[in-house]
Amino acid sequence: MARSSTSRRSAAAAKKASNDRRRKNMWFGGLGAAGLAVVVAVIMLSSFSGNSGSAGGNLADGVVENFSFTLFQGQERLGAEKLDIDQILGKPIVLNFWAGQCPPCRAEMPDLQEFYEGSKDEVTLLGTDVGQFTGLGSRRDARNLLKELEITYPAGFTGDGSVVRKYKVVGMPTTVFINPDGTIFETWSGGLNLDILNRLTGPMIDQAAREQVPS
Repeated sequence: MARSSTSRRSAAAAKKASNDRRRKNMWFGGLGAAGLAVVVAVIMLSSFSGNSGSAGGNLADGVVENFSFTLFQGQERLGAEKLDIDQILGKPIVLNFWAGQCPPCRAEMPDLQEFYEGSKDEVTLLGTDVGQFTGLGSRRDARNLLKELEITYPAGFTGDGSVVRKYKVVGMPTTVFINPDGTIFETWSGGLNLDILNRLTGPMIDQAAREQVPS
């Protein structure tokens, strides 16, 4: 009886170990190269950006660094295909750095789309693909993701790799909330949802409205 009980316990332990290995393989193998690239990119970008910024990624009170970008879509909204960030100041901006093979970017895009549909007259939303600088996809991958998810908000790419350092993109996606005067209200590292978008843009919208009221 003792030997039988010991054998059953050994068999159970072996099965558990096998299941654990299987789950581990599913995690790394199931996510594929894109999922692993997210981890690698976060490590690489963290090293590249140094220790600037708080642990939560709050870079409030900074000033935007100008850079040029080219739109995949949204030209009719922003007025041109090629623009500088400085040219779209004047109302609150949500500047979202993303990539075509970034799973967390994909996950947040429907919420960004919903936010855009409800707030496009008050806030400028701009998605900027930095996949070529983070190892998370090409411009074609970015275009394909926009098409697949039926995203309509302004989105494009930049050829300026320094934006990763200038905007402290230490994780993907990273979203920068910019006041109408070009000062940075907040920087959010990681995926967003609609509640977070509304919570962070609310004070900027209120401040912009107050500044537009004649004294």
